[in-house]
Amino acid sequence: IAAPGLHKSDFKIDLDGNMLTISAHKEENKENKDENYTRREYNYSSFSRSFTLPEEVVQDKINASYDGGILKLTLPKTEKAIKNASKNIVVN
Repeated sequence: IAAPGLHKSDFKIDLDGNMLTISAHKEENKENKDENYTRREYNYSSFSRSFTLPEEVVQDKINASYDGGILKLTLPKTEKAIKNASKNIVVN
């Protein structure tokens, strides 16, 4: 997931049954004070995405990392799913 400008502490990843939910929330407050005025800026951004995981995913081994604006999730498959990988069938 491309999410530039966020920090890894901004993310929340939940797994409920086979539903994986990835969300992020970020707040920024800026204040500039001058002799005659005070200027305040507020910036709020958030998103949430949910995915239904297939039964072949080993839920205990799901891993996430965030580097360079990219959130990477590793969803390992069971050995059975790896052995039953798709095949290309040639038409005669």
